[in-house]
Amino acid sequence: MTSASITYNNRTYTFNPLEPLDISMPLHDQPLQPECFWAEPAEFETIRVGDFVGSVAEGGSTNYKRIHVTPHGNGTHTECYGHIAADPNATIHNCLKRFLFVAQLITVQPQGLENGDEIVVLEDVQRHLTGMVPEAVVIRTLPNPDHKLTRHYSGTNPPYLDHRIGAFLADHDVEHLLLDLPSVDRESDEGKLLCHHAFWQYPYNTRYGSTITELLFVPNHISDGLYLLNIQITSLQLDASPSKPVLYRLH
Repeated sequence: MTSASITYNNRTYTFNPLEPLDISMPLHDQPLQPECFWAEPAEFETIRVGDFVGSVAEGGSTNYKRIHVTPHGNGTHTECYGHIAADPNATIHNCLKRFLFVAQLITVQPQGLENGDEIVVLEDVQRHLTGMVPEAVVIRTLPNPDHKLTRHYSGTNPPYLDHRIGAFLADHDVEHLLLDLPSVDRESDEGKLLCHHAFWQYPYNTRYGSTITELLFVPNHISDGLYLLNIQITSLQLDASPSKPVLYRLH
């Protein structure tokens, strides 16, 4: 099957299901891996019980490992409003019930502020969304070098979004926000998390099914435009899960 179609806003689009564009960061335990918010490195531990060793390379019958990972700090992850709520039912497994969405990929250059911060400004996002506003928006920031895949962000005050972007997207019914930065908010903002709150409209008009995906990576060969987005997660009863967002170009 090399062609499939979807209908969105009374228009039919085609895409090739055999041409996925993976925009996640691979999760591994090698020395060069991305990190933010002071998370410990991801680790894969071989299980050893009695004479059993969970490594074929070490003579075992199977590979059998335990992983140590912090979803918010080790690579691409998708989170629900439970990230900022005490509700025990606010988990990514409970909130994300659909997995295919029409998405717009945009590329923006963060702007410098007088205090030294770099932010993605509302006007640049609006400029890319002058026509049909999709169900999801994927933000790629410039510059976009490959070393984003191994960058250590902790303590560097990385770029973030103007919190008005969260409000703008919520007001236009964008359900899913994805970006290649550690967070939509400033690394240290006294716990305000303004963009998180604005996007989820929490706690007064909570958008229960909306998600934010952070720390993805969109290679430069993927052009801006309209895509079918597939958000893949692990069925964790937590506020966030390591995830694998995949794009399919719409024609």
